[in-house]
Amino acid sequence: MADMSDETDDRTAAEQGIRATYTETESERRLAFEVTDDAAAARPGATATIAQNIEGYAMLKVRPTADGDELERYYGFDMALDHAAELLGVAPHDLPVPTAADDMGM
Repeated sequence: MADMSDETDDRTAAEQGIRATYTETESERRLAFEVTDDAAAARPGATATIAQNIEGYAMLKVRPTADGDELERYYGFDMALDHAAELLGVAPHDLPVPTAADDMGM
């Protein structure tokens, strides 16, 4: 199993077979998660994205992919992380969060 425990920069993080990437588009802030093949007790290849408007004050949207249909909206980052973790088949505390995404939902 590859060691993915080190955060590579403030926009990416990886831990326990889950890679997280923070990006910004013209209209959204996005935190995308992907389960790699070496993740324990997860769905290999599964993805989930948490999106928020670029201003950072609107409700958080959970999607199966970055451009996928919205599944649910949440006021709190913790609740959005719970839903994303459920989609990936992991516990919420297993999701790595890059530094740049720390303030989502605040």
